[in-house]
Amino acid sequence: MAQAGMHGLVGVVVRRWMPGRKWLPLGIVLGNLLPDADNLAVAVATVTGGSTEGLHRTFTHSLFFVLALVVVFWLAGVVAKRPFLTNLGLGLGLGVLMHVLLDLLIWFNGIEILWPLPSWVNLWEGVTPPEWFAKLLMPLEMLFFAAFFYWLSQTAQRQGTNLDKVKGVRVWTAVQLILFLIFTVLVYTLDSGFMTIYGAVYLLTLIVAAVLTIQMQETIEVTA
Repeated sequence: MAQAGMHGLVGVVVRRWMPGRKWLPLGIVLGNLLPDADNLAVAVATVTGGSTEGLHRTFTHSLFFVLALVVVFWLAGVVAKRPFLTNLGLGLGLGVLMHVLLDLLIWFNGIEILWPLPSWVNLWEGVTPPEWFAKLLMPLEMLFFAAFFYWLSQTAQRQGTNLDKVKGVRVWTAVQLILFLIFTVLVYTLDSGFMTIYGAVYLLTLIVAAVLTIQMQETIEVTA
């Protein structure tokens, strides 16, 4: 996976080129974040002593997952006579597809792109980044989350939307910047226990990013 915050930023940029349908832009941004929720399954398996094999970069990164999202929300929209649900599903599908493509292009690992069928694709096969760079990619997650939250707060302020949420988003932006500095030090100095601490903070931040995205829907829905 590329940094989740980077995926969020890609979503907010691309949403401006999409039709102004209710909940479509929100779906695109959430869809860009959604595939990395598979880390929750990895965390549960780790805590319970289960196997983590086949949990990451598989089912949430599959084109079948994209199709399922679109079909399920389309059906929900038709049955409930709520077209915005169909728009949300389309946005989620587009967002997940964008996430998958970005992971393929700029990450150093593969994706089970047609899971559950054997379909591992890695465009960087045989390329191993230096150890110092591989370690740096972890604290960079926090920096990109900060950039995503900063965009949300600045855009809301400029548009005059979700102004009651801006202060909270700015607090989370500052928290992410502090975490970036802390983890940049710890990743090179802490021999054991780093992944446990980092993993817990990462998952919390990913959940916060999804919640803030939903809370800032009015800001995200402005595409003009």
